[in-house]
Amino acid sequence: IFKLTRNTTISISFQQIFKFPITVILSISLKMLAFKPEDQLQLVEREDIDDEEDLFEAIDKLITHGINAGDVKKLQDAGIYTCNGLMMHTKKNLTGIKGLSEAKVEKICEAAEKIVNFGYITGSEALLKRKAVVRITTGSQALDELLGGGIETSAITEAFGEFRSGKTQLAHTLCVSTQLPTSMKGGNGKVAYIDTEGTFRPDRVVPIAERFGMDAGAVLDNIIYARAYTYEHQYNLLLGLAAKMAEEPFRLLIVDSVIALFRVDFTGRGELADRQQKLAQMLSRLIKIAEEFNVAVYMTNQVIADPGGGVFISDPKKPAGGHVLAHAATIRLMFRKGKGEQRVCKVFDAPNLPESEAVFQITAGGIADAKD
Repeated sequence: IFKLTRNTTISISFQQIFKFPITVILSISLKMLAFKPEDQLQLVEREDIDDEEDLFEAIDKLITHGINAGDVKKLQDAGIYTCNGLMMHTKKNLTGIKGLSEAKVEKICEAAEKIVNFGYITGSEALLKRKAVVRITTGSQALDELLGGGIETSAITEAFGEFRSGKTQLAHTLCVSTQLPTSMKGGNGKVAYIDTEGTFRPDRVVPIAERFGMDAGAVLDNIIYARAYTYEHQYNLLLGLAAKMAEEPFRLLIVDSVIALFRVDFTGRGELADRQQKLAQMLSRLIKIAEEFNVAVYMTNQVIADPGGGVFISDPKKPAGGHVLAHAATIRLMFRKGKGEQRVCKVFDAPNLPESEAVFQITAGGIADAKD
């Protein structure tokens, strides 16, 4: 039984049939088949993606290494669905799971270390692992070039700027472009959207999907959405994502915005230290999700007034969240308003991108290149 996807070629070899070695090569090009327009950009299922096999090891593999199935179930109930994710937890956290003693945790960790290599690798091996990184188009060629190809997976991309600077518009465009095939600079995966400000509009996704030639209903079905009302709710939504990402091919997680609920739930300088610690825990969870499942994390951030920003700047602003958020984000982008519907994106901080700017435009079909 063979599962076929578009542009798939299959080779089948039969030997020792009727005493003679016979090789039968069957090549099937699905381009020759009649596809409905709405089927042209269908997502493939998790089991159809060969490249996903090396990304993470399912937690069930611990059973073959002598771990009790009941203990594996307890790990899954705690939101741990892969051996990679297990190794990202401290033993202190694992012993906090009901029913897991220190001895059991020690045995579980030893078994996980046999399955997943979390030790040293060479620079060449690290470069090889980077080939698994997918870059998702923003819809604007100029913005893609600025980002080295698009929003990259296994990393956190933070966009900060004042209201109406295009942060949420980029989020809506990415909801669609992520579902494009990789041959069209997409991610060929689903999208998870955590909304803390109530700005997600599914009707906004429809014209963007039409611009990319996709079926709007199918696109919306491949977006899972949750509205968060407290910082605790926001964190719990992240914990529940592991189960979904272990089963389905997700490629993007959007948090819009990451700081809003923290600014509401924590007030005054007396609670600042506690707020930053809780924020650090949430950001740590985000980067672990990004690396564990090879998904792109795109989060928006608000800005605050910066009285010490300099006398030459008329209205100085800086991103909220302080140093904790600054160190957690892999790539930081600063958005600001331009002429009319034009917006300017500047690389504020990135490990592999030069500090530069790009101009893009907000259109009915989402983010696009600016028109002179």
